[in-house]
Amino acid sequence: MIDSKQPYNEHPSQLIGDSPELTRVVWASRITASSDVTVLIQGESGSGKELFARAIHNDSQRKKQPMVTVNCAVIPENLAESMLFGHLKGSFTSAIADQQGYVQSADKGTLFLDEVGELSLPVQAKLLRFLESSECEKIGSTVTEKVDVRVIAATNRNLREEIKKGSFREDLFYRLHVVPLEIPPLRERISDLKALLEHFTHTLAQQYQVVAPNYSKAAIKALKEYHWPGNVRELRNLCERMTILLAGQTVDVDNLPVEIKTARQGGKNTLVSLPENGLSLEKLEIELIQQALEKTSGNRTRAARLLGLTRDTLLYRLKKYSLT
Repeated sequence: MIDSKQPYNEHPSQLIGDSPELTRVVWASRITASSDVTVLIQGESGSGKELFARAIHNDSQRKKQPMVTVNCAVIPENLAESMLFGHLKGSFTSAIADQQGYVQSADKGTLFLDEVGELSLPVQAKLLRFLESSECEKIGSTVTEKVDVRVIAATNRNLREEIKKGSFREDLFYRLHVVPLEIPPLRERISDLKALLEHFTHTLAQQYQVVAPNYSKAAIKALKEYHWPGNVRELRNLCERMTILLAGQTVDVDNLPVEIKTARQGGKNTLVSLPENGLSLEKLEIELIQQALEKTSGNRTRAARLLGLTRDTLLYRLKKYSLT
C-alpha cells in the first residue's frame, strides 16, 4: 500500500524509476548530453520522449539557453517551412511582417523536433540541408543565416518502415540517427510502476491541494498486470483521476477503470488457441521471432525482451532456425 503520510521529494527530471531498462537509457542520455551530437529518440506515445529530450538539454552546456519544442504533427504542411525557418514580409499572401522561425529562436540552444516523422518530404529536404550545414534561409530572403543549434528529434514511428514506403528520406534518417535512444514502454519496465505511481499521486495532490489517496496492494497488483498502451502518460492520467475522485481514500481494484479490471479478469485467457488440426511449434516460434525482430527494427536485445528471452537464448534460436 502507498502511504500518503510518508515524506515525498519531487524528482527533478521526472525520469522516475530504477529498472535496468530505464537505467540504460538514462545512462546513455547523460553521456550524450555532454556533446552537441544529434539525437533521435524513439518510443511509443506517452513513453517519455520529451522528458528525455529536456533532460539532455538540462544536462548540456546549452542549459542556460532556450530549448524550443516543435510538434511536427500539428504544423500545417503549407506553413511548415515558414514556421521552421522564418519568412520575410510579403514573401507570401499572409506574410504581413518579418518572422523568425523555430530554428532561429533556438539559436545557441536546443531544437526539439517531436514527431519528426510527420514532416513532408520537401520540408525534410530543407531540414537535411540545415543539419548538414547549420545554414538556412527565410522564405523570401536570399541571405543565408548561420544558426548554432543542437537538434534532438523524436518519433513513435518506425522510420525504417517509413523509408521503405517512401514517406521518409533515408539520408535524413541517418543524419538524425547519430545517437539513437530507445525509450522502453511502461510494460517493459513495470517494476518502475510503483515509483511512478507515488510520484504522480503526491505531485498531483500538492497541485490540487488535497490529501493524496492510497493504493491497496491488490490495486497495485492489478496495475502491474495491465498492458498500459498509453504508457506513462496513461498512468499519470489515472493518478489524476484517482487524486480528484478519491482524495484521502484508499484506491482498491473496484475503483480502477473498467479496462484495467477487464484485463485483470481476463488474465487467465490463453494467448494462442490451438487449431483442431494442430500446429507446428517450430513454425510458430519462427513466426514470433520474426515478428519481434520486425517490431524492434532488428534490435535483438529488445526483441529478446518482447519474447521473454535472454539475448543469448534468442541468438541461439536465430542460429538454430538459420534466421541470422
